[in-house]
Amino acid sequence: QVQLVESGGGLVQAGGSLRLSCAASGSTFSINAMGWHRQAPGKARELVASISTGGSTYYRGSVKGRFTISRDNAKNTLYLQMNSLKPEDTAMYYCALGDRAFYGLGYDYRGQGTQVTVSS
Repeated sequence: QVQLVESGGGLVQAGGSLRLSCAASGSTFSINAMGWHRQAPGKARELVASISTGGSTYYRGSVKGRFTISRDNAKNTLYLQMNSLKPEDTAMYYCALGDRAFYGLGYDYRGQGTQVTVSS
């Protein structure tokens, strides 16, 4: 069984930065792709960014140039550095593990989420 625990969310003013972390238990971290999903109230869940086992990355258009996804396999931890935050980035952010997480909203495991709120 794999557990994913997100941290680093909070309230920040527009233009500010946050760094999300996702700590994974279990031995499958390094052999799976991972991604960050987000869901705002009343809106559909969306893939924000993802990273393969080899380090290839994907970003949705609205966060390109502002967000950076990375992983530390030695620490079983996934990161999302978020800069130049906008109010429209406000959402619950979830980390997801599994090869399907690289291309879309599928996953084998997902965390409980961390709230990001960006004030204008």
